[in-house]
Amino acid sequence: MSKVAIITDSNSGITQAQAKEYGVFVLPMPFMIGENEYFEDIDLTQEQFYEKLQGGDNISTSQPALTQVSELWDNVLKEYDEIIHIPMSSGLSGSCQSAYMLSQEDQYCGKVFVIDNQRISVTQRRSVLDAKELADMGKSASEIAEILMRDKLEASIYIMLDTLYYLKKGGRITPAAAAIGTLLKLKPVLQIQGEKLDAYSKARTANVGKETMKNAIKNDIENRFGGLDKAIDNVYIQIAYTKDIEPALQFKEEVLKEFPGFDIVVNPLSLSVSCHIGPGALALACSKKVPELND
Repeated sequence: MSKVAIITDSNSGITQAQAKEYGVFVLPMPFMIGENEYFEDIDLTQEQFYEKLQGGDNISTSQPALTQVSELWDNVLKEYDEIIHIPMSSGLSGSCQSAYMLSQEDQYCGKVFVIDNQRISVTQRRSVLDAKELADMGKSASEIAEILMRDKLEASIYIMLDTLYYLKKGGRITPAAAAIGTLLKLKPVLQIQGEKLDAYSKARTANVGKETMKNAIKNDIENRFGGLDKAIDNVYIQIAYTKDIEPALQFKEEVLKEFPGFDIVVNPLSLSVSCHIGPGALALACSKKVPELND
């Protein structure tokens, strides 16, 4: 039986400390702040990131250098036979395609499997934990890759923004649209399903935005994941947030009233997404449980 390692990047929300606890490896994502390069959870904490973001620093995302990726793979392959590498969605970053091209080189071909299952943040984290469980069951890297790719679209994230400022700053909406939205106190809800970050709805209040997200999850469960009556056995529900955890914990209690009995995990939203949406966002996500782990 081959020994399979699971590698992801910090867009999964898995910290370096958690990686050791889970028995996986996390590649820190680089950020450019001004003229300096920082690495998430290495020399850039969540608190430092938001302090700089709200302080007006120019922050941009980048992708890990291929030398950084290959160095990690080489070190891991000294102890493991195969690698499952789960980066953030190819629709949101070029790091996935770069890793895939690297995996086709002779020294990695047949040993490293790059999984583009088009996820990020809490749903990407769930894929990592699923892959680890499958590896512990004795599945080979090729078997794990097949399962993850088969179920790659069985997840959704809905994100309610607190401010339109960062979408305007990043050029994703016009200043006029941002001004009108701010005047009307709109709380846009975005959706990540598959490879794109898209608009989902415009809510007039935070409470309406929360209801919108809960209803979207109900719709997904009813129409995509086997129905509400079987949801607790078939679906994971997750909450994510930017900057402040207290509203997320309060939201968790509200979600539990709609979905009683669920073990709802709360984690920070990926900093790569946070760059574009700013602090104060709340996200609600769901992903279908892997049948092989649910027998």
